[in-house]
Amino acid sequence: MSALDGTPIVLLHALPLDSSMWRAQTRALAARGHTVLALDQRGFGQEPLGSAPPSLEVVADDLAAALDRRGIGHVVLVGCSMGGYTSMAFLRRHPRRVRALALLSTRATADSSEAAARRRLFAHGIRDTATRGGLVEATTPALLGATSRDRHPARLAEVLASARAADPEAVAWAQEAIAARPDSLDTLRATDVPALVVVGDEDELVFVAEAEAAANALPHGRLVVLPGVGHLPPLEAPDPVSELLTALHDDATAVPGTISEGR
Repeated sequence: MSALDGTPIVLLHALPLDSSMWRAQTRALAARGHTVLALDQRGFGQEPLGSAPPSLEVVADDLAAALDRRGIGHVVLVGCSMGGYTSMAFLRRHPRRVRALALLSTRATADSSEAAARRRLFAHGIRDTATRGGLVEATTPALLGATSRDRHPARLAEVLASARAADPEAVAWAQEAIAARPDSLDTLRATDVPALVVVGDEDELVFVAEAEAAANALPHGRLVVLPGVGHLPPLEAPDPVSELLTALHDDATAVPGTISEGR
């Protein structure tokens, strides 16, 4: 048996959701015998926000500490949207701990100055009780593709409920951390492990060309475009995502990779 057969699969959630967005994949992967950790990121679910300034590096070190507490050295790392940005921060700080990588609905480039300003404006608006509700109602539907919004109203209701329940300070903190993130293309170029980049063809926030750029930067990157899917593939295409993650773990088991950067 390969040393990678028991490597845990770590699932990092999107903003403003929590680890429950991965429940379908957690069930499916566990049924296949994999160890799965769907973790709440700082400020979401059961995790306190704390007092650190907004930084994805802080969240990446939170993940390293969580793995250390469990005695886990190496992982198959999977991140969706914000979780993907955390994954790339983790690669910068703890590269040798990643044996395979999946980035869903995530771009590897930094925000433009205009995009970063929009995130900070959103953070300001979500902190303001006078504008918070309208901002959540106006922006949350874009997390799902048009097909999901039209055909699966319960799915939209679920995402809206999660967005309304999220701690506004945590959402603002995360937006500010994401706005400050660096370009990660060089980090991906140094990530010499099996890698998967997934994007929905109806994603209104991260476009196929941006996902393709991330996949092309990865030495062993593979791009998968899911039809009829928006920004949340784990919710919108649960079975295909579970199959893709199973195959990624199998690839990592068959072809162990190394990372050229030091830990």
